[in-house]
Amino acid sequence: MNNSPIKTYLPWVVATALFMEQLDSTIVNTAVPAMAASLHVTPLSLKAVVTSYILSLAVCIPVSGWMADRFGTRRVFGIAVAVFTFSSALCGLAINVPMLVAARMLQGVGAAMMMPVGRLAIIRTFQKSELLTAMNFVIIPALIGPLLGPTVGGLIVHWVSWREIFFVNVPVGLVALLLIHRHMPDYRGDAARPLDIIGLTLFGSGIALLSWLLEIFGEHRLDVTSFAILLLLSINLLLAYCWHARQAAYPLLRLALFRIRTFRVSVVGGFITRLGVGGLPFLLPFLYQLGMGLPAWQSGLLMMPTAAGAMAMKFLSARVLGRYGYRRVLIVNTVMIGLVIGVFSLVTSATPLAVIALLGLALGTFNSLQFSSMNSMAYADIETPDSSMASTIASTLQQISMSFGLACGTLMTAWYLGDAPQTDRAAVTSALHLAFLSLGALTIFSSLSFWALRASDGESVSRGSLHEPA
Repeated sequence: MNNSPIKTYLPWVVATALFMEQLDSTIVNTAVPAMAASLHVTPLSLKAVVTSYILSLAVCIPVSGWMADRFGTRRVFGIAVAVFTFSSALCGLAINVPMLVAARMLQGVGAAMMMPVGRLAIIRTFQKSELLTAMNFVIIPALIGPLLGPTVGGLIVHWVSWREIFFVNVPVGLVALLLIHRHMPDYRGDAARPLDIIGLTLFGSGIALLSWLLEIFGEHRLDVTSFAILLLLSINLLLAYCWHARQAAYPLLRLALFRIRTFRVSVVGGFITRLGVGGLPFLLPFLYQLGMGLPAWQSGLLMMPTAAGAMAMKFLSARVLGRYGYRRVLIVNTVMIGLVIGVFSLVTSATPLAVIALLGLALGTFNSLQFSSMNSMAYADIETPDSSMASTIASTLQQISMSFGLACGTLMTAWYLGDAPQTDRAAVTSALHLAFLSLGALTIFSSLSFWALRASDGESVSRGSLHEPA
């Protein structure tokens, strides 16, 4: 197999699929009112359209590694993109809410297979000294998708109809399928392992319940007692899985990989960091529109510098990490992200738009370096036979941390807002300012997790290694 064209095209294939998945996970939110009017239901009843996607995503990600080892990365990734593309068309053709929810669940199944399997193909194709550059192509869509989603969704609904939100994935998916057929490598596990049914039941049900609780918290009328009982149940299910995983010969997620320092710090440290930054794609438009009174289109434009900063850092992150190392970069960069988030607490309607754009540019730049660093360092000391399991664990916890981050940001804002109405611009602005200060402090605090790294950690990725496998 000619490796050169694979290395040229594979990052773009994975990036295209990941962009579809990330864009689709946020683009629907803006279109909910138009969808409700078209389907003759209330907007609140369409909450299932969002939650069904997240639930199926959370449940199916853990099984993706087993499928890739068993059936091969090319087949699983191709089927995942085909399912996602087909279900996108079904969403656009939906004539009622049950059909739309079912199509969104199927879409979540496809998305769950794309991210970890695509990342696995990248890890198995590139040597560790090339991994950082390759991962940069993959991480940018994950940063840009949530920023573009609300804006693109609003523009599509304004100009055409909500159905085109889903149809836009079809031509992209068809191009991705062609590239997969030509350039996707087919990697399999060294030995077939049985599927951990008990682990899948425990972990899947625990994560599904926890994701659902995070999604509906503060939006549905669920009494405190019921919420506490369900939260306790989800935690017990996850604890039961941890106990099961220590006893099972072939666990769904092999927790022993957390003994590897670089993997543990990357995944756990990244989880804590995302608690601070995960809510910003939602809170910043909230500040611009409800706090400052800007129209939706202008609010969307103010999110563009963040995407521009993320793309610009793609060309610099390898040099920065090669010169300063993962430990120093992650410690300093995490603090810088926290400071930038805190500075947003000074933004008011009197703040020049150019200053806000510069803050967004800085946020995108630091975020891009942060996620490129964490995502590539996770595999610095992972052996090839463990790459599938490592990718599955990292993808699963990344999805959970994104949900936690969004919940953390919205809960803080709601706490500071209190009983004040959301139409009170001064109260909304004050609540968001306090939330930004709190999230900034939390992000700075998360930098402590990276002190566990050693100065030489990750050098096989940032500077190359003399002992890499051929």
